[in-house]
Order: sequence, then C-alpha cells, then structure tokens
Amino acid sequence: MKYNRKLLKLVPFAVISTLALSACQSTKVQRIDANQEVALSDKWNGKDSQLVSEAMISDMLSFPWVNDHLKKEGTRPAIIIQSIRNKSHQHIAVDTFLNDLKRAILRSGQADFVANKEIREEIRDERKDQELNASLETQNEMGQEQGADYALSGTINSFVDQQGGTRVTFYQVDLRLIDMTSNREVWNGQKKIQKLQERSGYGF
Repeated sequence: MKYNRKLLKLVPFAVISTLALSACQSTKVQRIDANQEVALSDKWNGKDSQLVSEAMISDMLSFPWVNDHLKKEGTRPAIIIQSIRNKSHQHIAVDTFLNDLKRAILRSGQADFVANKEIREEIRDERKDQELNASLETQNEMGQEQGADYALSGTINSFVDQQGGTRVTFYQVDLRLIDMTSNREVWNGQKKIQKLQERSGYGF
C-alpha cells in the first residue's frame, strides 16, 4: 500500500519531466536563404509575391505603351501604384507585394516610380523644413516634383476546392495600368497560382 502511494506521488513528476524533455527535443531553428521557398502550407507566401510581381511587371513592360510613351514624350514613363486590394480568403501582406512590384519596376530600368501620397507629404514637410533651416546651396525647391504618367492598381482573389484530405487553393492576381491623362487602359495583366495540398489521416 505504501509502495502504491509513493508511486502515485512520483507519476506527476515523471509526466512533467517527459513533457519538458519532449518540448526541448521538438524545437529546432536554423537560418536559410531568404530567397529559398519554404512551403509549409498552401497559403500565399513571400515567394508567391516575388514571382507574381516579377512576372507581371515583365509582361506589363513588354506591351506597346512603353515605346509609344518614349516616342511621344522622349522620357521614361512614371508610374504610381494606387492600390492593390486583397479580396482573397486569407490575410495577405499586401505591403510586401507592393514593394515587390516597386522593385521590379525600378530594376527594369524602363520606367520610373513615383512615391504614393503619404510618402510625398512626408517629403514635402522635409522641403518646408529645408526652406527654414538649410543653406540656399542645399535646399530643394518646392514645385519640382515629377507627376505620374500612369496609375497601377488591381486585386488579389482566391478560392478553395477541397475533398477529403486533398485541397486545391487557387490565387488570381489582376492588375491594370491607366493613362493618367486620357484614362485609357494601356495594359491589363493576370497571373494565376494553383497549390495542391494533401494530407493522409488528418483533416485540415
């Protein structure tokens, strides 16, 4: 009887020790290349953002509007990104996608990028401060900003098809480029991503 009581007292300690040991053994962290895709699920990830932005900007700059603008104006077109709306079923870091689009535009060397309204207001405040505090030689004048020639906007949509342990997630990104002077749509692009996720014996 005394033996059983002693055993019962030791059981909780044994369970706690086992759980603590399991927790220590199950955690592993390692550094990997930021450009390497690690797909833990069928959710939209950083690699999707990078690949979609590069493919769509490449397609956009291959259309006739670029050469038409160069012939007419003699300068590279200036683009502003208005908004990319996430209408998908999951939370997507749209700001990351916007930055990937900007980088792809600037990297191409075929077009300039104009900062959005919020950033422009911050820069204007800085120029106002320069008028009061900076020397005449280093001041940047007001009213010298470059206006955007074209506005880029679009949406991210998705839908899910699931049966048993198999799920297919479909993403579709639609972007359009509008001439700021004429409101003419000079480019319309679409990129689709389809992801298959399979699990055996467990639900999603």
